[in-house]
Amino acid sequence: MAKIYSLKSVQRLPITVEKAWDFFSTPDNLSAITPSHLGFKLISHHHGSKIYPGQLIQYRIKPVLGIPIRWLTEITQVKEKEFFIDVQRYGPYDFWHHQHIFKPITNGVEMIDIVHYRPPFMFIGTLADKLFIKRQLKEIFAFRYKVIENRFGKWEDQQPLINFFD
Repeated sequence: MAKIYSLKSVQRLPITVEKAWDFFSTPDNLSAITPSHLGFKLISHHHGSKIYPGQLIQYRIKPVLGIPIRWLTEITQVKEKEFFIDVQRYGPYDFWHHQHIFKPITNGVEMIDIVHYRPPFMFIGTLADKLFIKRQLKEIFAFRYKVIENRFGKWEDQQPLINFFD
């Protein structure tokens, strides 16, 4: 079995947990936090404006050479204003598990993303992770970091914290 990799991103914002939750629990906002060169397009009719357990979200993305790939995730768990988890049911990875955690802190909210993923194609996927997958994920989360900071304000003296763990 191929290796599972982990990514952790932490961002603090000078907004309430309610405001952060409202934005991130709305599937229609996914395109706003995804780099345009990835050609992200929400294609599912998600039956509501907010996430809920069991919800399926389908989208198209062009992660490599502009080739479109359909991706289907399921929102498996939701604890309002605390966390939600999405899991890939179909898409570019052999395994994808993404935790979105929201913690109220003094004068704001700390958002933590923890992603566990396994690239496809066993040893070829391991090589692809070294060559471009890890870099691309870091770029996506750095882009998201900037978009969110521009939208909600900057936390004083904060640099993007995006770490990978093998």
